[in-house]
Amino acid sequence: MLRIVLGVIAGFIGWLIVWIGVEKILSAVWPAFGAHQKGFEHVIKNGGEFTADTTMLVTHILVGSIVSVMAGAIAALIAGEYSRAPLFAGILLLLMGIIKAAMSWQYVPLWYHVFFTAMVLPLAILGGRLVKT
Repeated sequence: MLRIVLGVIAGFIGWLIVWIGVEKILSAVWPAFGAHQKGFEHVIKNGGEFTADTTMLVTHILVGSIVSVMAGAIAALIAGEYSRAPLFAGILLLLMGIIKAAMSWQYVPLWYHVFFTAMVLPLAILGGRLVKT
């Protein structure tokens, strides 16, 4: 049971670290991405107007997909089992996605909220299944 808990925690923290790292790298090598991120962070903290760019949103979905699979795989590897740990890691990611959607609801289109939030759980489970094979 302890290994499952550690796997879930590691998968979740791994997701956060890689997500933030990729955002920092993309912001450094793709100035438009960095400007979009800064604008988004500004309106989340201070309110105001913001228009989300579809290219940036699709980039977030792509990165989120890859990182969610990775989180499930990390959870499975550390837990030593491929079903419960990725499931629970995915549930944590889903809860975080719901909180993020609530915080940014007015600034980002509905399709993004639905897609991003709905994908994290099944992709974390997929990551765990990939470890099994």
